[in-house]
Amino acid sequence: MGAAKKNVVLFPGCVIQNRLPFLEKSARLVFEKLGVGCSSAPFVCCPDPVGVASISEKVWLTLAAHNLTYGEKVNREILSLCNGCSETLIRANHTLKREKKTFEEINDILRTKGDIYHGNAKVTHFVRSLVEDIGVKKIKKIVKSTWIGNDDIVNPVKDMKVAVHPGCHYNRPSDILRWDDPLNPQYQEKLLKAIGCITVDYPEKTLCCGSCVTRTRDDIGLEIIRTKYQSVTDAGAEAITVNCPACFQMMESHQREVNKKFEKDFAIPIF
Repeated sequence: MGAAKKNVVLFPGCVIQNRLPFLEKSARLVFEKLGVGCSSAPFVCCPDPVGVASISEKVWLTLAAHNLTYGEKVNREILSLCNGCSETLIRANHTLKREKKTFEEINDILRTKGDIYHGNAKVTHFVRSLVEDIGVKKIKKIVKSTWIGNDDIVNPVKDMKVAVHPGCHYNRPSDILRWDDPLNPQYQEKLLKAIGCITVDYPEKTLCCGSCVTRTRDDIGLEIIRTKYQSVTDAGAEAITVNCPACFQMMESHQREVNKKFEKDFAIPIF
């Protein structure tokens, strides 16, 4: 008798659903292959742990609590595909559980819409789930069984030199988002090696992608991402992997602009 299938509630986030829907499609296919069922829920914006949280913590906590109720209602873990969404949902949950007065105030607001949060939701980041719940060994075994013995199919990423960009909000604040190494994250490297890639280290691995900076200072944001591109290129990487849709957008869409402004010729695939 096989192991029971795990089921989660997938939280794609605003950016993926509105601009990068193929990332949600890919995630669903991958997790289904790994034996994880991904259901959906009528989530709203997480919301943004930088902009919204800094303007109104009450609004930030209310929207986050509203989202957390969906996982609680079906007694399933919420699986986030976004660094910022993971941070918001986990941080908000942490705050609500520890601040009774705030918890009651937020629930008073939720009750006006016929909702209530009991504090029982669980949230995880998809990278953490892949490493800690599914396991690198299982992933490696599935990848091996897919490619070996089929002469018509070649693993397209085997021996590809890949640089990892974890992103600022991946596991920070580390006292709350307690997974991986906050100073030198390794989970993505483990996953990449499991599918046949060669991981490349580089000095600016934990440098911000510049996405938030471009909201007010586009020139500084471009300088940050130029530094990142150059460091990755100098290290000999053939591609960059990210685990955040905001980082993906920044890195994918700004290469042409950086090339024009700084007279470069970067053409780095972003995965």
